[in-house]
Amino acid sequence: MITKIKNCALCIKNCALCIVHCALLIACGGASIPKDFVKTQVPPNIYPDYTNVTVPANIAPLCFELLVGVEDALTRFSANGGEIVCEGIKACPPIEEWRKLTAAAKGKSIDVEIFVRKGGRWLRLRPFQIYVSKDSIDPWLSYRLISPSYVAYEELTINQRCLENFDERVIVDNMLCSTESGGQCVNCHNYQNYNPRRMQFHARQTHGGTLIAYDDSVYKVNLKRADAPTSGAYPAWHPSQPLIAYSANKTMQAFHTSGTDKIEVLDSESDLMIYDLKRDEMKVIDPQTDELEIFPSWSPDGRWLYFCSAHFAYQPYRKDSLSQKVYVDTRTPEQEIVMRSRELKYNIYRMSYDPATRQFGERELVFDAAKYDRSATLPRISPDGRRLLFTVARYGCFHIWHHDADLWMMDLKTGDVGPLTECNSDQTESYHVWSSSGRWIVFSSRRTDGTFTRPFIAHIDSQGKGSKPFELPCSNPDYHRQLMKSYNVPELMKGPVTLSPQEIASALKREARSAKFISR
Repeated sequence: MITKIKNCALCIKNCALCIVHCALLIACGGASIPKDFVKTQVPPNIYPDYTNVTVPANIAPLCFELLVGVEDALTRFSANGGEIVCEGIKACPPIEEWRKLTAAAKGKSIDVEIFVRKGGRWLRLRPFQIYVSKDSIDPWLSYRLISPSYVAYEELTINQRCLENFDERVIVDNMLCSTESGGQCVNCHNYQNYNPRRMQFHARQTHGGTLIAYDDSVYKVNLKRADAPTSGAYPAWHPSQPLIAYSANKTMQAFHTSGTDKIEVLDSESDLMIYDLKRDEMKVIDPQTDELEIFPSWSPDGRWLYFCSAHFAYQPYRKDSLSQKVYVDTRTPEQEIVMRSRELKYNIYRMSYDPATRQFGERELVFDAAKYDRSATLPRISPDGRRLLFTVARYGCFHIWHHDADLWMMDLKTGDVGPLTECNSDQTESYHVWSSSGRWIVFSSRRTDGTFTRPFIAHIDSQGKGSKPFELPCSNPDYHRQLMKSYNVPELMKGPVTLSPQEIASALKREARSAKFISR
């Protein structure tokens, strides 16, 4: 199997409704590896950095480009007697030939050699490998595409991408429900057990409410009660029952005047809630006025609900440091939480859940982040129930804005815990998800430029060790460097969402159901 290709122009058309990728035109020519070249140990400077990464057997071609000026370039991908030769500074293997090559290399590796011509002579840069795991990954990934700003949120979409090729489709288009007098924001998409036919997301402002797609039913529900801080957000589907856990958070923003972190997202109130889709009932669980709960997440067996919580008690009385007199402070709770934001250390807790009686037990401490002078958020449990993956930063709960945020892993059997060093960088690592096999994670990272979050994929072996992460492949290697949007909340699915953006917009424009709130 020998394929010789030459890269031609890639046409990418961006518009408000969708992002359309035109086909990569490949000209088959007489490209061949030069007979005379000088072997060097110069490491290849390529983007994305795919050197020595581990990839799923079913991943789309890893297209990359050289970031150095050369007169000409050739790249050879070879494995088990087969090879693909790409000509030009952009190496973009054809999908069908790539599939044959990864099939031949499954459980082994693809050797990659880059040849460059400089000063009239050919040089071979230091070769590298792409390791092809026997473990496949769920074929579809969904995410929110949003400007990396705290104000420009109206022109956003929830998209889905096939990881086996470059097919990208819009699920939700925010602009379809915006009007001249009012906009809309959508967030917090989530699925039950990787099932694209059981999806939910929350819409705020115009036509606001929570949209739920459950098999053949699509409807909007109002999950806010009069005495709750807000509607339910940060959802987590029970793995088998028609239940969704939410946290209801009264959220606000604050801004830093110095340092690398520019914005802070804080909660002044919050509660954990459970919504029963079949009974159309909502109830609050574990109500504590001095606890700020957020990010619920179910264990794979559905018998534990994990969540994060920070203790915060409003202090209306102050003591003057000089006179020692006690006085009533005029600061509001919101103002106080901003002033004391660096004190917020979120720990990870869990509550037992009985699927038969649908009753919860008392909260139990799982990870004491405050002991490390850190704050932990976004708990996600591996499908085998063995490992807990979460994000750690110095304080707070919205770590997507914190440059010091890292991924940590905890062995729930042994209690061993620490940074997932192989996957971390000196920039933000945040929202993450396990594959259904438990052998892959996808997470959002700002490691490329410190501003835009991109999806990165890493293999997790049977010992819980991660591989070098690789960036989501694109048909044009330069696509992410030109895309002025951040990827947010990656979620893996076993198939695509088949509802159209217009069908979803129509459901959002209909009157919302009102959930019944119960106290038991």
